[in-house]
Amino acid sequence: MISMMDQLLFSASITGPIFLMLALGVILKRVGLINENFIEVASKLVFQVTLPAMLFLSIVGSEHNFAAGSAFVGYGLIANILFFFFTTLSARLFFKHSNDKGVIIQGGFRANTAIIALAYVANAYGDEGVALAAVYVAATTVLYNIQAVIALSPKGQDSKSQATKVIVKTLTKNPLIIAILLGVAVYWLSLPIPDMVVDAGQYFANMTLPLALLCTGGSLDVRALRHEQGPSWFATSYKLMIGPILITLGAYLFGFRGIELGILFFMNAAPTAAASYVMARSMGGNARLAANIIALTTVLSVFSCTLGIFVLTNLSLM
Repeated sequence: MISMMDQLLFSASITGPIFLMLALGVILKRVGLINENFIEVASKLVFQVTLPAMLFLSIVGSEHNFAAGSAFVGYGLIANILFFFFTTLSARLFFKHSNDKGVIIQGGFRANTAIIALAYVANAYGDEGVALAAVYVAATTVLYNIQAVIALSPKGQDSKSQATKVIVKTLTKNPLIIAILLGVAVYWLSLPIPDMVVDAGQYFANMTLPLALLCTGGSLDVRALRHEQGPSWFATSYKLMIGPILITLGAYLFGFRGIELGILFFMNAAPTAAASYVMARSMGGNARLAANIIALTTVLSVFSCTLGIFVLTNLSLM
């Protein structure tokens, strides 16, 4: 029987490398080896080139039955929609007179699935897990953008029309969505890809997580955590505790086990997405509060995810 210490070491082996890369990003930014310009350019490279390459190659090189995985993706979408309504009602109850309710709501539900969660999945399940998680990322990327527009739109504005614009833009211009859809099409059609192209694409894919995590760490501003602690901690508790517990427990009750249950946990236990800052700023929300929530959830997610992995492995559910 595996000892408790072995289970803790296994949990740390999944989250530890992510924590170290984030910490390295903070250190490199502090000593001046990377700067804001590097982070901006490298982040664009990750989002537009290396991450799409990794997702595409993970899908076309997998042997997973994506049709069978549609149930777990469908559950994830429904669960996230319900949790969005729950977070919205809670924020409106506890912050009745605050103008930052939209930012708080977004911080409480919008997960960093494309970077942090994928890194956890890659460490836990390898390419097979990444390939299955890619389909989940594609679906939730569209959903999160729609929900963010609804949450951040001031009263009196037409949220439906804005949400429609977000859907169209996400489906037609988001590199991650395009790469995932192409990967699924190539996989189902069994189209051959030259080895030279695969090898070149793999070079890009191998850059993705280290570079993305360095940029994430470099962009953290821990000093900002002193501001607006009440709303920040409220959103953090929903993002790292209430959401993962409710959604993972629901998945267990619906019969999900193994890799699918593990991916559902990682995708919902990930910290608040960095895109929430951009969205809040572009829609006139409290960008500083959004940055605080991102920083706080990113730092604490390493510990909450480690605890979650320990519980799931102790119960032999992952």
